[in-house]
Amino acid sequence: MIRLTTKLTPEMASETVAQASVVLPLDLRIKTRQRVTLESGEDAGIFLEKGAILRGGEKLQSEDGLVVEIIAANENVSSVYVDDALALAKAAYHLGNRHIPLQIDTGVLRYQHDHVLDEMVKGFGLTVTVEQAPFEPEGGAYKSGSHAHGSHSHGAHSHGDGEHSH
Repeated sequence: MIRLTTKLTPEMASETVAQASVVLPLDLRIKTRQRVTLESGEDAGIFLEKGAILRGGEKLQSEDGLVVEIIAANENVSSVYVDDALALAKAAYHLGNRHIPLQIDTGVLRYQHDHVLDEMVKGFGLTVTVEQAPFEPEGGAYKSGSHAHGSHSHGAHSHGDGEHSH
């Protein structure tokens, strides 16, 4: 099995041509130890330091020098396309308040599809498009998986009366 143990720096990656690739959704791009199948059909193992997050376009190198490009898989996502910066900011604020991974680009917000969140966003007068697209959330938002529908836990802080206590 090919052992992918090194994440190339952006500088090294830009100067290196990948000999192979692997397509992974976000839920697998946040795992630092896993078995994957390269596009060529070969088995490989990813062995990176904890906390390493793989983004589409990044490259890993095996112990014997093989360079593999990470391709962000198309996923079932909800996309909100809007030209109004204030509406975009308000939607991002409310979605972020749910502590979900959120991709923010000029004119678009994207999150892993969730019909409850879609209804919330539609309540702000925005249109939600459910589509297949790569999902690259903002840094620090890598927890993925299930989240509470309609409620959320804040652990050590609260949102009462506009005051935040930590």
